[in-house]
Amino acid sequence: GLPRNDDFNDGEQEGAGPFQSTTNRKRRWSTARAYLHEARRRPNLAVRTNAHATRVVIENGRASGVEFLCNGVPHVAKARGEIVVCGGVYGSPQLLQLSGLGAAENLQQHGIPVVRDMPGVGADLQDHFYVRLAFRCTKPITMNDIANNPVRKLAAGLQYVLFKAGPLTSNGICAGGFARSDPRLDRPDLQFNFSVWSFAERNRIGAVPHPFPGFTISAVHLRPDARGTVRLKSPDPLAAPSIRFNFLKTRYDIDAVTAGMRLARKFTRQPALAPYVADELVPGAAIESDSDFEAAIRRHGISNLHPVGTCHMGVDDRAVCDPRLRVNGIPGLRVADASIMPSVPAGNTNAPSIMIGEKAADMILEDARAA
Repeated sequence: GLPRNDDFNDGEQEGAGPFQSTTNRKRRWSTARAYLHEARRRPNLAVRTNAHATRVVIENGRASGVEFLCNGVPHVAKARGEIVVCGGVYGSPQLLQLSGLGAAENLQQHGIPVVRDMPGVGADLQDHFYVRLAFRCTKPITMNDIANNPVRKLAAGLQYVLFKAGPLTSNGICAGGFARSDPRLDRPDLQFNFSVWSFAERNRIGAVPHPFPGFTISAVHLRPDARGTVRLKSPDPLAAPSIRFNFLKTRYDIDAVTAGMRLARKFTRQPALAPYVADELVPGAAIESDSDFEAAIRRHGISNLHPVGTCHMGVDDRAVCDPRLRVNGIPGLRVADASIMPSVPAGNTNAPSIMIGEKAADMILEDARAA
């Protein structure tokens, strides 16, 4: 097992305990609700839905505007101050590349004039990789039992709507922990998420729960060696870019995930949890050898949806942005999202991304006042 830890953000990450979440009044509190909703009344804010940025206009070496489609109609927005790109880890590098900022070879391949050769744009993609271990539970106390029972499902819905209470106030991940895949490491490189549900497959709506009680422990690798890319595969701004994670390219990445899966199994054998475990569903109790684990990892492992790094900030030659998030060599242009992180943090990326937005706002105001 792991030592109890009631606050993973107090300086000591290792241990197990409840996760903190962005929840307010028993509701998931998004950045749109926390920030944008409050700012909608401002006269200097306009929100355009069904809009898609297609190119940053760069004139005489300076970013001066943005071309975009709104409901399929082309528009141009001119900037009196700065342009701040917040397209995310996939959208931001794609927009920069469409604007002529990126690896010259890739841009020329798609007939895009090179404004500035920047090989770092779209490079250094990094993400957390995880594998889930699913278990059949001995008692009908999981979210599976609610989802598969129309009466209990209706009762849970009414409980939430009327009283903001009950199982629907949870995001489904009740607890978790952080540990080291190797005791010689100086800090954790594994995260575990304990979910009170299990599923066999996904469809267009979402995960389909098992028709019996179940729970899941996910083993997440936090400090991967893998670096991937986001590159254009078409000059069409509405076409998705080519995304390559390059997961599991090093022995360390494979061994760390294997260690995480073995440790997750050990958790289920502890006295507090063992009475609730009927059997292991995924990947299955027959998986024992390192080679079996590697095969299971390659079959069941996926992205944990924490990508970063494709417009990373720094002072190195490959850095896309400087430490104040300004795109190197292009005045009037900044990037402010998870793509500027030089490496993926050893934890979820939601809070760091919010911090980047707040810090970017501070720096933009500071620079404007100093001008």
